[in-house]
Amino acid sequence: MYKLYGRVHSRASRVIWLLEELGQPYDLIPAGPHDPQVLALHESGKVPILQVGDAVISDSVAIMTYLADKHGAFTHPAGTLERAEQDSLVNAMLEEFDAPLWLATRHAFILPQDKRVPQVVEVAKWEFDHSFQRMGRRFKGPFLQGDKMTIADILCVHCMSWAKTADFPMNSDVLKAYGKDLRARPAYQRLGELAKTA
Repeated sequence: MYKLYGRVHSRASRVIWLLEELGQPYDLIPAGPHDPQVLALHESGKVPILQVGDAVISDSVAIMTYLADKHGAFTHPAGTLERAEQDSLVNAMLEEFDAPLWLATRHAFILPQDKRVPQVVEVAKWEFDHSFQRMGRRFKGPFLQGDKMTIADILCVHCMSWAKTADFPMNSDVLKAYGKDLRARPAYQRLGELAKTA
């Protein structure tokens, strides 16, 4: 059984959703960043952390890539053009969705008060929406790459949920409809039930 360290209301939810989609058993240890349990496993203190026997994997996307490759689902095979497109989508979302969201979050309430720059939040919102519209034009449907759901879709919808919570603009009707469809999936619903009890 996998051991996952992290909280549901964090990037750990990406991994939880994938584990639910894969039907793999896991033990969720609710730990936040720099928790002593987490620091004992990885010096960065970041969550999520996946423990597989004595091995430790950090970073949500690295964990999802490992799980998808290991179980042969929600990914395209390495060395294929489809996998290259999938990796391109994942990298674009890390740079263009996750990065501005995290930047705005830090400047909204994480950084010390004297280090926050409120104007950064508005710039991050503009940057996110610009990228969001571009991703909407790239969308093939019913998933990002067409007929197959991959970890890129999980990453995208997680970022969309984060953006909604942070009151970021999302001006792409096609992506908003797609996000609604994916949040209706049973595995995502189980994630939602877990979030209610966290």
